[in-house]
Amino acid sequence: MYLTKLVTGGIPVLSGWNYAGGNYEKCLALKASLKLENTTVLDVAYVASGKVKPQGTCITNAHVSAPLCRVQFSTQTSETSEVRAEAWLPDEWYGRFLGLGNGGLGGCIAYDELDYGSSMHFATVGTNNGHDGNDGRAFLGNDEVLNDFAHRSIHVEAVIGKQIVEAYYGRPHDKAYYLGCSSGGRQGTQTALKYPEDFDGIVAGAPATDFNHLQHWRGMMGRTIGAPEGASSPAFIPPALWMLVAAEVLAQCDGLDGVRDGIITEPDACTFRPEALLCRGEGSGKCLTLTQVDALRTIYAPLYGDGELLYPRFDPGAEDSPLFSGKFPPYPEDWLRFAVLNVTDFDFSTYGAVEGRAMEAVNPGGIATFEGDLSGFRDRGGKLISYHGRMDPVIPSGNSKRVYDLVARTLRMPSLDDFYRTFLVPGMGHCKGGPGAASFGQLEGTTTKNLSSHNILLALVDWVEGGVAPDTIVGTAPDGKERTHCRYPMRSVWDGENFGCEN
Repeated sequence: MYLTKLVTGGIPVLSGWNYAGGNYEKCLALKASLKLENTTVLDVAYVASGKVKPQGTCITNAHVSAPLCRVQFSTQTSETSEVRAEAWLPDEWYGRFLGLGNGGLGGCIAYDELDYGSSMHFATVGTNNGHDGNDGRAFLGNDEVLNDFAHRSIHVEAVIGKQIVEAYYGRPHDKAYYLGCSSGGRQGTQTALKYPEDFDGIVAGAPATDFNHLQHWRGMMGRTIGAPEGASSPAFIPPALWMLVAAEVLAQCDGLDGVRDGIITEPDACTFRPEALLCRGEGSGKCLTLTQVDALRTIYAPLYGDGELLYPRFDPGAEDSPLFSGKFPPYPEDWLRFAVLNVTDFDFSTYGAVEGRAMEAVNPGGIATFEGDLSGFRDRGGKLISYHGRMDPVIPSGNSKRVYDLVARTLRMPSLDDFYRTFLVPGMGHCKGGPGAASFGQLEGTTTKNLSSHNILLALVDWVEGGVAPDTIVGTAPDGKERTHCRYPMRSVWDGENFGCEN
């Protein structure tokens, strides 16, 4: 129930709890008093502010902005697997629980987001996703680690994290939220499908859904320009020529939305013609060979296999991509070797459709996350907000459209607005950054205003607790300019002065 309309620092308050005075003793007492199933409390510390030493090997220090109780713990998920995690419990707590996702193939507790959530008065919990480091070596020969990575770690942080919150504050949380992007976006989506009771509201950014096909698409993008042979391949396009390609993409498509601003509002409307860059006669270093042009035609087309759409096409405008380095992309490399084939060596110069089919067939840990039945999450009143940058260089933004449409077809609902909204963000890269209005409170460092109109996490709070669904979200660009982002399937339309939303 939405108890009050009070606003503190721009955040709607359910009920404020400030334990000033006894926090230090209350925090340290958890070391002995916490008794949780299959869980070991590793350390408890009261932190007023400053830097702390993180768990794991991903970073060397973490920042703490708000006074809090830090609880480090480990939960045994099987005889051969465990999830390490942290709960950051702020002195000033508004009754909200926040679970966090991970990125890539990580292995990395999201310390920046732990700081972000706790500074926004959420009791915040993040895990290492069942292993340490941002690669897939831990998957080799251990299906249980794969289960943690695919779905179980977020469930653990919800179940155990809520118990820690109740033990510290002396009462249960009021509402539970989730925040994640990329692999974290997939984790949030998978949680809504698999554990619909865990969270009342979920923010799932740039979701890495249809995970196995995504890794296969990444691998095929690398192979298209000659990976792993790199510069020795005739299809390889060096960085200087990618700059040429990016400029030509903008020349052909930037003006489609009515304004030339270095941003392609609707990449799916861009029919890029790479032959415009074809060398005439001897190459000058400022044009492409026929082999390179053919490679671009493949890159800017959807990936099909056996007559089936496997993954949407690369977004025109996102040419500064790590997929085109000439090396085989590391995530599909590790996923195929360690999770699918259970080997340490593989000749990626032979990579192709066979390996893509193997990823799909094995589907380690049930990770695919490409199902449309969100009825369980919908029926218990859950709210899901997704967002995706339209200059995403590693996950095509068209996939978020595809997932929305899949859910709509599965549930036979022409509009999902009652519980699920997707915002497509022109000019934003992967999860954040880019020339567009890409700051809207989705991650640490992206908050410009603590208002639900400008902060997607607070918009979710308003929706869950106040029934106020976000029609739009306002982002801020690096130059301070704002732009209104539209929920799919609405379109962003230029009226001669500003961008607005139309059906």
